[in-house]
Amino acid sequence: MHLSRRAFLGGATCGAASLCSGAESGAGHAPAKGRVTLAISTYSYWHFRPPKVSIETVIEKSAESGVSGVDILHRQMDLEEKAPFAAEGRTYCNRLKRLAFTHGIDLICLSTHQNFVSPKPEVIGENVEHTNKCIEIAYQLGVPCIRINTGRWNTVDFDTLMANRGVEPILSGHTEEEGFKWCIDGIQRCLPKAQECGVLLALENHWGLARTPEGLLRIVNAIHSPWLGVLMDTGNFLENPYDKLEQIAPKTVFVQAKTYYGGGEWYTLDLDYQRIATILADAGYHGYVSLEFEGKENPDVAVPKSIEMLRKAFASQPTR
Repeated sequence: MHLSRRAFLGGATCGAASLCSGAESGAGHAPAKGRVTLAISTYSYWHFRPPKVSIETVIEKSAESGVSGVDILHRQMDLEEKAPFAAEGRTYCNRLKRLAFTHGIDLICLSTHQNFVSPKPEVIGENVEHTNKCIEIAYQLGVPCIRINTGRWNTVDFDTLMANRGVEPILSGHTEEEGFKWCIDGIQRCLPKAQECGVLLALENHWGLARTPEGLLRIVNAIHSPWLGVLMDTGNFLENPYDKLEQIAPKTVFVQAKTYYGGGEWYTLDLDYQRIATILADAGYHGYVSLEFEGKENPDVAVPKSIEMLRKAFASQPTR
């Protein structure tokens, strides 16, 4: 079923109205408890430091591991991040799609970066345009979901942000209320393209306005669209994570599961995945759980170890 859906979605242009009606008609059905599907994020093999590991390599390694899907980090692709999505890029995406198909792998999510937290309308517009382009890339790949961020104030560099546990000062002369208004408006402007292409926007509990469950849910609940849901990153609530993950679980449409073998790149969390599996089961979640290995151990060792741990943790829910 997954492969035929990908083939259907993977045309060169958007405009699949039947996809929109299909997703909306299913939005009111209560999800069945049970099965989750394991996947691997390409980020697990590349943490923004050279050498960059290709998407092709991760697809092949994921097939060897026995998981069902690959979650692609946009910045890891052989595409210039801010350049237009032209014929060369479409050819590259088609090669990835073919490789995944021949290895029995579903391409399931495109993890993108944007910043809707800015007082400058032109900056919001640029990020809307970038996100719409990423939706087009996902459509070309046959990927039914993209990860989006709120963005952040950018008043400190990323290493300082991590040292401050994700907290940063608000931009001078502005308020958090303004930030939420800018972010909600920016995401709403991306929804027509998401609906047109049948690509779900999954807002991650990342840094910025979605650093807390209250902030994340404030945005999602303000928009009320079947084309916007929550991406649960298990490693982005640094204190009391389980209560916070439980708050966002009912809105979750995709899960990225962090592990930190060898010590984390910026921090290390000791996460109880059996407890997280229970939280997801109680919320009726039965979608993808994509490994995001963020440790310093060799990923060729740590990724298989992480997948085996996740299989055991979700043993009460049959996995694929």
